[in-house]
Amino acid sequence: MLVVMGANGNTGKKVVELLRRQGQPVRALGRSPERLAPLAELGAEVLTGEAHDAAFLTRAFRGADAVYTLLPMDRASPDYHREQQRKGEAIVQALRDSGVRHAVALSSLGADLREGTGLLATLHAQEERLRTLRDTHVLLLRPVSFFENLHDVLGLIKHQGISGDSIEPDLAIPMIATRDIAEVAARAMLARDWTGHVARELLGPRDLSLREATRLLGAGIGRPDLEYVRFPDADMVGALVQAGVSETFADLYVAMTRAFNEGRIQPQQGRTPENSTPTRFEDFVGELARAYAAL
Repeated sequence: MLVVMGANGNTGKKVVELLRRQGQPVRALGRSPERLAPLAELGAEVLTGEAHDAAFLTRAFRGADAVYTLLPMDRASPDYHREQQRKGEAIVQALRDSGVRHAVALSSLGADLREGTGLLATLHAQEERLRTLRDTHVLLLRPVSFFENLHDVLGLIKHQGISGDSIEPDLAIPMIATRDIAEVAARAMLARDWTGHVARELLGPRDLSLREATRLLGAGIGRPDLEYVRFPDADMVGALVQAGVSETFADLYVAMTRAFNEGRIQPQQGRTPENSTPTRFEDFVGELARAYAAL
């Protein structure tokens, strides 16, 4: 049995689908029975519960050959760090109490830094918790920005004719498709061929600036003149709050982008064939174009 947390989300859903295509028994965990229903139709066992409920997670993890874990993100949380701490502590307790021997944990580039990284500090704290497990082999996956994050700017493009964020326009950063993260996670859960605590960076096929990503996106949606605007930090916080996220989350998001802008978040080993993944942004633009057309 293989257990997948966050089976409603960007990476977890894809991990379940990949494992089921290979005929693997999968237990899919999430909060929404409706959103889990398609995975049940694929033959997955679905369980609903909360990520901060250690008793639920312990029952769900018990008997698993490997578990895929992550910290579900609640953008509306008024105390984001505390909420992520509750989830992280519950996950680690459940891994320990259930006797799971192999865990694949979604983390992020920058999680090696203790502070000054905004949202990513919660992932540093979770990596430290996971390292306290003595009987569980843990593989930490450290991707960076998901291609899927650009779904968030499609409404801005539709209504204001621009794309924007608080990242510097020409700062090239590693960007990745979540399907590639899922591929790595699924293979690892099947192979279970690592020991101890191992961190693996996943950097996508190449570094990409948001100015270039916006140009490619604009071409894909029929707006070749689409421009990327670098919002001042205070304006970005205000825009995020207006979009419905908590002020705490907005402040932490901008602190994270500031860390990128200042060059403090970098791959530890540079780009290599082992940490580069195949899906190009050009290959992904079609998904964004379809979502844009549906707005």
